[in-house]
Amino acid sequence: FLSQSFLRMKTILNTQTWVVPEGVEVTIKGRSVTVKGPRGELSKNFDHTKVDLSQSGKTVKAELWWGNKKGNACIRSVLSHIKNMSTGVTKGYQYKMRMVYAHFPINVSIEAAQKEVQVRNFLGEKVVRVVKIPDGVTVARGADVKDQIILEGNSIGDVSQTAANLQQCTTARNKDIRKFLDGIYVSERGNIVQD
Repeated sequence: FLSQSFLRMKTILNTQTWVVPEGVEVTIKGRSVTVKGPRGELSKNFDHTKVDLSQSGKTVKAELWWGNKKGNACIRSVLSHIKNMSTGVTKGYQYKMRMVYAHFPINVSIEAAQKEVQVRNFLGEKVVRVVKIPDGVTVARGADVKDQIILEGNSIGDVSQTAANLQQCTTARNKDIRKFLDGIYVSERGNIVQD
């Protein structure tokens, strides 16, 4: 009998292209991609995929030979990563977060030259929660809005992961989460440079 993996259908060649926008310079060396723009430079390594990357002029081409369903899905993912990098070096990413509390006011302080955020008095607890901030991400208090934190950076991965870490450090454990809604939540996502 033939095995199930042998009977699965494969695509001979799957190709997708993307045109690099103006003001962005993309350099491809093997499966390493470097994107330069007015806001800085980002690089990412795609060695964990089998996608072949090539560049001709302002067009980036990603192709995969003999790919199964998951392999073919990687092509679009790789191109989306490169698009997000080009948006980051031109417009940047900005996440706004709000502190929500019913009784005990959450106290947030930005320490160690913007390298960590300390959260105190969450649900009245004495423990100090510390969230490390990666390089390339800036944290600031909202000037016009009370209880707001603004995260900015070029890498969407770093900015969104920092927002997720801040939200997850303030989860109400062993409580009814329908009643205990305290925490730090993302209120707005967007770009630093508005169109």
